[in-house]
Amino acid sequence: MVVHEHGNPGMRVGVFLLAARFPGMAAGEVIANTVDAVVAAEAAGFDDAWIAEHHFMSYGVCPSAVALAGVALGRTSRIEVGTAVSVLSTQHPVALAEQAAVLHHASGGRFRLGVGRGGPWLDLEVFGTGIERFEYGWRESLDLLCAALSERAVSADGRFFRFREVAMVPGAAGTGLRPVVACTSESSVALAAERGLPMLLGMHVGDEEKAAMIADYARQAQGTGLRETRHVAAGVGFVGDTTAEAVRELAGAMPAWLEPGLAGYVPVDGRARPKRDISAYVEMLCRIHPVGSPEHCVRTIARTARRTGVRHLILMVEGAGDHARTLENITRLGAEVLPALRQQSTSSGS
Repeated sequence: MVVHEHGNPGMRVGVFLLAARFPGMAAGEVIANTVDAVVAAEAAGFDDAWIAEHHFMSYGVCPSAVALAGVALGRTSRIEVGTAVSVLSTQHPVALAEQAAVLHHASGGRFRLGVGRGGPWLDLEVFGTGIERFEYGWRESLDLLCAALSERAVSADGRFFRFREVAMVPGAAGTGLRPVVACTSESSVALAAERGLPMLLGMHVGDEEKAAMIADYARQAQGTGLRETRHVAAGVGFVGDTTAEAVRELAGAMPAWLEPGLAGYVPVDGRARPKRDISAYVEMLCRIHPVGSPEHCVRTIARTARRTGVRHLILMVEGAGDHARTLENITRLGAEVLPALRQQSTSSGS
């Protein structure tokens, strides 16, 4: 039987915090609420909490997941806190590695680093990295980040990064700190597999798509000598007295956030953005993820683990759009869902 720390056999469950600004909320209020949610998740028994990074939009109002993770780590003592994700296309990989090393050492090893390529958004223009770095620099950026996390000194002589050797101080060499990679495309899956890095799979795809990506990862990793099974899958997590009530609550609240929020993704080069039917999207999220009664949530999470093989789930808990309700949701998930999952894991692993 594989046993993780915190007494959670086999399965890890965390919270996924978008720092979502619903109508009527001030951005600064949302930031403070996000830290409160991490504190609540620790009290509720979750294994970890992951904070998203977004720029110039209401979909998520945290522009520095690393900075907010540092605040949350300072307010907690047990729970691991990570970024889901830090966008690598808009920042220097060595600078990100330095920040990750600081949080790793200051927190006693409780920091987790998730990174992603990002998108062709206006951020590239504002931060000066440009569309070319987004289109062609993902592999180079990730490799430099990994080197900066694992080596005592780094240098670069590539297309996008060139500098003489520098010492990594404080550095993370020998600590085991390495990134989890957000994967939404075949190329990102291949990149993660080639380097033996775990994937972070998004909440916008269901079990079948996640299973297919994991199978593709396994094929890509053949012959590399690298085996990685500690992938992370995101989903929506929301508890109600009945499944119908929980679905109805999210269906009533989430469109008012998603409609203006997703519109904040502005392409830097004028390319067309795909349109999404918001109501249908919310219906899909409620259908494929643990949204419902405690019993329904347990069954849905167990089904995802069985179908995909993923043993680490992170749940987006802010869907009701009300801070008090978010804290209640976290508490109920911890009290009514996590114990049943852990009991199942213990029974199946014994």
